Amino acid sequence: MVLFFVMEGVAVILVGFAALFLSFEPVWSAERLQSAFLKPGDARAGSLLLKIDEGYADASRLGVDVDLTVSGPTVRARVTQIFRNPSKDWVEAIYVYPLPAGGAVDSLKMVIGDRVVVGDIKERQQAKAIYEQAKQSGHKAALTEQERPNLFTNSVANIGPGETVLVQIEYQEPVAQSGDEFSLRVPMVVAPRYNPAPVVQSVDFKPDGGWGSAKSDPVPDRDRISPEVLDPATNAPVNPTRITVRLQAGFPLGEVRSHHHTIKTEKPDASTSIIRLAEGPVPADRDFELTWKPAAEKAPSVGLFREHVGNSDYLLAFVTPPSVEQAQQKPMPREVIFVIDNSGSMGGVSIIQAKASLTYALGRLQPNDRFNVIRFDHTMDVLFPSAVPADKEHLGQATSFVGALQANGGTEMVPAMRAALSDNSGDAGYVRQVVFLTDGAIGNEQQLFETISALRGRSRVFMVGIGSAPNTYLMTRAAELGRGTFTHIGAVEQVEERMRGLFAKLENPAVTNLTAKFSDATVDITPVAIPDVYRDEPLVLAAKLDKLAGTVEIKGRIGDRHWTVTLPLANAAEGKGLSKLWARRKIADAEVARTTRQASPEDADKAILALALEHQLVTRLTSLVAVDKTPSRPQGEPLKVSELPINLPAGWDFEKVFGERPRIPATPVERRADTEEARVQVAALKRVQPVVTQAPNTVTLPKTATNAELKMIAGVILLTFSLILLVFNRRQMSRC
Repeated sequence: MVLFFVMEGVAVILVGFAALFLSFEPVWSAERLQSAFLKPGDARAGSLLLKIDEGYADASRLGVDVDLTVSGPTVRARVTQIFRNPSKDWVEAIYVYPLPAGGAVDSLKMVIGDRVVVGDIKERQQAKAIYEQAKQSGHKAALTEQERPNLFTNSVANIGPGETVLVQIEYQEPVAQSGDEFSLRVPMVVAPRYNPAPVVQSVDFKPDGGWGSAKSDPVPDRDRISPEVLDPATNAPVNPTRITVRLQAGFPLGEVRSHHHTIKTEKPDASTSIIRLAEGPVPADRDFELTWKPAAEKAPSVGLFREHVGNSDYLLAFVTPPSVEQAQQKPMPREVIFVIDNSGSMGGVSIIQAKASLTYALGRLQPNDRFNVIRFDHTMDVLFPSAVPADKEHLGQATSFVGALQANGGTEMVPAMRAALSDNSGDAGYVRQVVFLTDGAIGNEQQLFETISALRGRSRVFMVGIGSAPNTYLMTRAAELGRGTFTHIGAVEQVEERMRGLFAKLENPAVTNLTAKFSDATVDITPVAIPDVYRDEPLVLAAKLDKLAGTVEIKGRIGDRHWTVTLPLANAAEGKGLSKLWARRKIADAEVARTTRQASPEDADKAILALALEHQLVTRLTSLVAVDKTPSRPQGEPLKVSELPINLPAGWDFEKVFGERPRIPATPVERRADTEEARVQVAALKRVQPVVTQAPNTVTLPKTATNAELKMIAGVILLTFSLILLVFNRRQMSRC
């Protein structure tokens, strides 16, 4: 009997002591309070990270919602960005995001609780001053600024601890068309840009006998276009994005296709299709591309749409010239200069796509053509001293040269473009074409535009965008200045189809000498100088008219034939947002005139500012600002600046862009501008703090804050219960 009591007592005591080592959730401890702060590798898939002093905070699981409505020739987009501040501090959130290069951004709303604050268009400096004043005085404020036509920055001030702020912008853009295929593209990630180092010159001040220095920076805003990029090897994807497209094409639909995302389609009625991402929100690491074709075998070749705003009518015309074969002469032989980007940003699948595209292009050359190949990173090689015949021997050398290329180094695009445009032979018997394959990941776009404008001569520049997130602004503007076209290849599977379409343009006559004449209306048309169009491309005209009357007659030459089409304006259908598209294209015209020196910088800026203020658009010179009149941040509370990181574009190789990952925690050092790694994103590297990963042999010291309090309480409870049970059992046995 005594032995039984002893054994029972020992067992109960052991159970009580064991409770001291058990974990209970939730725990009450200092460590639990720290759990809102994460290491980058701890983030859940699709989370948005906010950089703070303690590390990173999981800022939002809601991310971005993109809602697009296609109405015939135009797209109206609403982009909603939701920001939640989980930290204990008041913060200012700053984040960089992409939009279509041809989009006209005209609306900003900020939602705080049940309050909606609508933004106003102001001159850029004035908008910045309004925002800074609101920020300093503790009012919530939002500011949308254009860094490039396809790159914007949002700043949101005075987000309180635990608060959620919703920022919503809207833009208008035209639908793209190529042959019988219509399309839209939603950029979803800002690709890291290569920014050439500033050039420093010494200046001799002879009168004083002293020396001075002058700086010339090709990318003066490098800090504003270089957000922090998370290493995908140690970070889950961030910025989850949800996309919905309401497609009302205006004609019966055939194939509807998403090239890089899985979609599902609903048809609420005969004229509408609703397209959503099949897997719900996706990480923002690649562009979303949607294409659709008409159910009939042939797409409509003419579209005419009108909108009445104020005292003016606006017109948008799409005319696809017919494909006509040369009747009196054979096609002229071509001199094709291929340029391929093999810099670090092309690492991963991009270089595979680029090499496959160039190999396909070499195979399409005819025996009477001649060609050359240029490859560049931060250095450059020209395969042959001059263009050579497209015979078996030379094509074999070129194919081997391309096959051996590896991606590495910086992206010095301007010297390669200058070499490609150098027309030493000047042989008028050849049509000269430059095919430029790149992702366009540079910050000095303006230098490239000026180079093309100055040196293009008789050459035509055809840009081929490679990868999941190409710089479409650079591509489209370079092709426009080079009197060529832009083709995008986002996957290896698209190489043959897209390159076949490009060579249909290269091998067939362009429609040249285009003019548009309105019979009755006084008109302001854009573009003023109508560019050539290529096979299967529509001529797109936007116009502002004093009255919608009469006709517009479009004339041109297709090879050696005259071509004319007359459109009665009374037949135009109702369109949406055409005034915004006209104004955006007029602004682009003014920027081109500034680049080509057809207008002085002062005159161009004056025209841009007037158009932007009249039509309420964000431009290089104007911004949207919204200020909540209700004070928010208490006086004396500090405000911390937080810059949100972005994903590396899908298919990119992080180490090719930013160098090898550190094996141990290391402080970033400023690298020499002439080293290979340093030439890629020099400015960005100064700002990016490397992600610290735990090395295999490191020892993690225990934290001093534990959940020992709860364990001790539980142990005491169990010990007390065991003693009561022991006493009770003894009394029961004594009665027996």
